[in-house]
Amino acid sequence: MEDFQKYFDPQTLDKLSGLELRARTIVEGYVAGVHKSPYHGFSVEFAEHREYVPGDDLRYVDWKVFGRTDKVYLKQFEDETNLVCHLLLDISESMRYQSDVALSKLEYAKCVAASLAYLILRQQDSVGLVTFDDSIRTLIPASSNPSHFGQLAHVMEDVRPSEKTATGPIFHDLAERIKRRGIVLILSDLFDDVSDLMTGLKHFRHRRHDVIVFHVLDPAEIEFPFRRTTMFKGLEALGEVLTDPRALRKAYQEQFGGFLRDIRRGCRNERIDYVMMRTDQPLDVALSSYLASRMTRIG
Repeated sequence: MEDFQKYFDPQTLDKLSGLELRARTIVEGYVAGVHKSPYHGFSVEFAEHREYVPGDDLRYVDWKVFGRTDKVYLKQFEDETNLVCHLLLDISESMRYQSDVALSKLEYAKCVAASLAYLILRQQDSVGLVTFDDSIRTLIPASSNPSHFGQLAHVMEDVRPSEKTATGPIFHDLAERIKRRGIVLILSDLFDDVSDLMTGLKHFRHRRHDVIVFHVLDPAEIEFPFRRTTMFKGLEALGEVLTDPRALRKAYQEQFGGFLRDIRRGCRNERIDYVMMRTDQPLDVALSSYLASRMTRIG
């Protein structure tokens, strides 16, 4: 394994204190690994042409059109500004779950969010942060100021998950609040009613945002490895159940598999990037998936 890859190992991250240190370590390791950052910050989308009038800036003349038609047209752009990314971090109680792995779902998601924020600011683009459970707990507007990272890290380090999830209403609210089109990147276990969740995600797409879903899951939630009689403690006010997991495994896996299929299908139908993130996997999986999907969109 290349030396830089150790920075993505959850076991290594668990030994580092503070999101700022973790984010810097991950990003510097990532950039060293690929030799240069493949992230493109400047996002300018061509909209239409209009005829030249005296006094217009000649830098925007479309000379290819002039060569074909002998007429002078200017390119108009929909949004000449840096990329804006809004990180939506689920801090509901179910994100506290942690089996025999180094990081809980929330700690893993915070590492990813902090790393992306650090990278985006390093590229001189803007990033904002929303923390949510059954309501919006924190909303930090996007900024490109390098000192902005300290505020984002402080908020993430101080979260204390304790409430249920309500993705549908939260996403509808945020879709109306976030006026300027950009990237909406969600880090969550998505444990909510799938139809409500997808309706909320559709609202972001209706507002013409690029949407990326990082589905953060513990490996035990996927594989259900329990064998002995186990006390299952429900998060988000679901109570406790003492049972033989062997009697539940088949039904659980069918239900969970259907849950994953419904979310993947819904995201695919709405042209939303879906990335499963297991908390036992190195973070280069998350970073590479994000950067690759972004490069495809702006390529």
